[in-house]
Amino acid sequence: MKTVETVLVTAIGSFSSGAVIASCRREGYRVIGCDIYPAEWVASSLDVEVFAQAPYATDVEHYRTFLQALCAREQVSLLIPSTDVEVDALQRWGEEADLSEQLPGVTICMPGHDTVALCRNKEKTEHFLAERGLCRTIPGRRLSEVAEQETAKQSACPESALSYPRVIKPIDGRSSQGLMIVENPEQFASAVKRCRQDAAGLDRYLVQPKLEGMVVTVDVVRDPESGECVCLPRRELLRTLNGAGTSVHVFRDEVLEAQCRGIAGALDIRGCVNFEFIEAGPSEWYFLECNPRFAGGVAFSCAAGYDMVKNHLNCFTGKGIEPRNEVQDQYIARRYTEYRMKEGTTDENKA
Repeated sequence: MKTVETVLVTAIGSFSSGAVIASCRREGYRVIGCDIYPAEWVASSLDVEVFAQAPYATDVEHYRTFLQALCAREQVSLLIPSTDVEVDALQRWGEEADLSEQLPGVTICMPGHDTVALCRNKEKTEHFLAERGLCRTIPGRRLSEVAEQETAKQSACPESALSYPRVIKPIDGRSSQGLMIVENPEQFASAVKRCRQDAAGLDRYLVQPKLEGMVVTVDVVRDPESGECVCLPRRELLRTLNGAGTSVHVFRDEVLEAQCRGIAGALDIRGCVNFEFIEAGPSEWYFLECNPRFAGGVAFSCAAGYDMVKNHLNCFTGKGIEPRNEVQDQYIARRYTEYRMKEGTTDENKA
């Protein structure tokens, strides 16, 4: 009898978890899940064989011990981290120790450590891509440098000034955390004051011109062994404040997709990641960042006709990715459904 492999999906309360769990189950995997919240708070806990409440990944030692115990107890073969903080925790763990010894028998389904480290540094990523001429990028400068010029009244020099509006964001930021848009010198001064309170200081922040346009995200899955790469873009018509699309336009564009394949190859992407761009005009895309994990909207790609999750797993199990079928131009919207998780207890009953 064939042994059924077990997949651990983390943060199953996240936007991507429904599509990830559903695809894993269709492929015949036993799926277990974890989240920082209790099962009765997380609807996707209904869809997994085993649920475990996890510590915060920022509590590094506790989180690592938790993963080791859970993977050993449930005989996990594949681990899919769903959120940035978990990807970062695993990336740092891999730099410090041999994960094949720390998590024996477990394949961690995310890009390599060097790739994640590069993607997490927006300044280095921009320089890396600009030097190779792979796409349009948005150049930025350290906030410490720009603030010094403002103070010294040097920002009037055209070659050193950035016009308003400006975007200020952490070099290692994710999910729009810490991002500020400043419209004038007064707002800039206020933002500088706020950033000075960061333990890392002004050097942690980048200043970039703010480009007007729609956010375009591209789900990209790449198998390094074969070099095959499939890309599926979508315009995010409506999105949450932390950047998760809720209504999208899935479309095809060979120029954009060719750029994405070039970027994925240069970054040595393995599996499925998500690129973000600003569409400033017709066929004019400016690269924003690479999220080295499933996008919150990966379900849109699956619904449109290409199973990114299945092919992500294929990249880590030696099966290779499937060719893309003829995905049609289409609009897809997300809606929410309520589930009764557990009968509540009134204060009177507690008494």
